[in-house]
Amino acid sequence: MASVVLSEAEKLYIVHGIQEDLRVDGRGCEDYRCAEVETDVVSNTSGSARVKLGHTDILVGVKAEMGTPKLEKPDEGYLEFFVDCSANATPEFEGRGGEELGTEIANTFYRVFSSESSIDLKSLCINPREHCWVLYVDVLLLECGGNLFDAISIAVKAALFNTRIPKVRILEDEEGSKEIELSDDPYDCIRLNVDDVPCIVTLSKIGYRHVVDATLQEEACSLASLLISVTSKGALTSMKKMGKGSLDPESIFEMMETGRRVGKSLHIALQKILDEEESLGTSRQKVGFLG
Repeated sequence: MASVVLSEAEKLYIVHGIQEDLRVDGRGCEDYRCAEVETDVVSNTSGSARVKLGHTDILVGVKAEMGTPKLEKPDEGYLEFFVDCSANATPEFEGRGGEELGTEIANTFYRVFSSESSIDLKSLCINPREHCWVLYVDVLLLECGGNLFDAISIAVKAALFNTRIPKVRILEDEEGSKEIELSDDPYDCIRLNVDDVPCIVTLSKIGYRHVVDATLQEEACSLASLLISVTSKGALTSMKKMGKGSLDPESIFEMMETGRRVGKSLHIALQKILDEEESLGTSRQKVGFLG
């Protein structure tokens, strides 16, 4: 993961400020940086989104392709995650430097989406045991400015909201053989219900307090952090501890409550942006990569 080198004096300044609920950029401990969210930015995908959170820049594309259901779940489709860490994001990702981080992020999202309530996978089934939709979720890290997991989870939810899957009809001839017919109409499609798709809230323990949406400098001062996936209703679906430091039980419960509270606010703000963008329709001015 991208990191910065700080002197002891700089670390002391950041830690002492956080104890007074005052961060270097003027935010409180539970405040996110300003986020920019834009959907439908990649034309050859089923759905896409770009999220800029401070200096963290994430691009997510979702591609729907036909596949065969898994043996243990013959009446469901499934999601596949792939994370690419661009060498432009940080020199540490040059060569194969970003592979380990990419695998860690992908495994985290497999765990987050392992809950059956997160997304209706049965709606992705076309023909039980034979055909289903497989959603390939490709994540590209364009720039790393701290708090990667939260930014990626926002981008994944926005891209899934933007995803349009063609409607399918199964035609059966007199001999009993089946043919699949895809709709040519771009408006005749299936939209995913993302109401229960969780967002990740990362809480970094710095000194005696914890902060959300840590910058690279704040991450350098944190020895332990807690990743919590929260639904729009405030339900916690998974947790993961990161870092070499330890967390006492009291701190964990406090962080869980903060994550629940902040996560609900994050969902409300994100859904409002997505609904506003959707209401503009084709009249929306796209910013893309030129903004």
